[in-house]
Amino acid sequence: MNNRLIPEPQTPNSEPQTIAILGAGAWGTTLATLASHQGHMVRLWSRQGSSSLQSVLCGAEMVVSAVSMKGVRMVVEQVRSLQITPNAILISATKGLDPDSGSETELPCLPSQIWQTALPNHPVVVLSGPNLSAEIQKGLPAATVVASENETAAEQVQQAFSSTSFRVYTNTDVLGVELGGILKNVIAIAVGACDGLQLGTNAKAALVTRGLAEIIRIGTDWGAKPDTFYGLSGLGDLLATCNSALSRNYQVGYSLAQGKQLSEVLASLQGTAEGVNTTQVLVRLAAQQQIALPISHQVNQLLQGNITPHAALEALMLRDRKPENC
Repeated sequence: MNNRLIPEPQTPNSEPQTIAILGAGAWGTTLATLASHQGHMVRLWSRQGSSSLQSVLCGAEMVVSAVSMKGVRMVVEQVRSLQITPNAILISATKGLDPDSGSETELPCLPSQIWQTALPNHPVVVLSGPNLSAEIQKGLPAATVVASENETAAEQVQQAFSSTSFRVYTNTDVLGVELGGILKNVIAIAVGACDGLQLGTNAKAALVTRGLAEIIRIGTDWGAKPDTFYGLSGLGDLLATCNSALSRNYQVGYSLAQGKQLSEVLASLQGTAEGVNTTQVLVRLAAQQQIALPISHQVNQLLQGNITPHAALEALMLRDRKPENC
């Protein structure tokens, strides 16, 4: 792990914990660094690494899942078949919708729900917020949210990861916190395309604002609290993702607007742009439930190659006139 840009370790604000982090991508590595600098014993696991999953999990009091959405079910099944510490806290840091679940009457599974279903005797905490890994690796200040129905577990995770450069808040609206981090990726693709077309600040501001309205519309319909989406895991994450070229989802939209093919864009990314798969699942579900998501619909059309960025813009601008709060 390269820690050259990370500030010196700080005085721990909680008792040292043994923390297993599953997934050695940018986010998993960043979380490992944050935890180790708080004095915790951190073990980092990846499918390509030399350490066995059992050895990484052995004695771990917290298990952080930072794998991509497509890898969640496989990792969950592996963990369930192994012996882990009783009452170990499971922390989900994945932002995506499960493409293999959901129907006209059921929502797709969220990462935390997959963990909770498989390991019902363990508290599950969702970690989400405006957290661009590259900035945190430089020691720049950031904040995040940890949400759980088990408030004690959320507070323990808060203590474990809080520092002078990384502020952690708690929340009890698990669904809202998790959905905010998932759904903003779709809007980030749209905003990236807007910037790629050089449409200006006015257009970008309108797109982010109406995108937030879509997130709140679908999120509250699914049962989340509307206020949650104005917090760090909703509006905060949306602003960070839509205003930084460090965001992979933003990069996808920007590159498509520059005339590149989706396959070419995805092959060049370092990591997974979760918004690509999320868009398809989201639009399918919204259509089944008759929830209007015009921006997400156009993003899906763009990703499927059915429309150009300019045509997607025109389709949004020519929609029927309506009150703003509809």
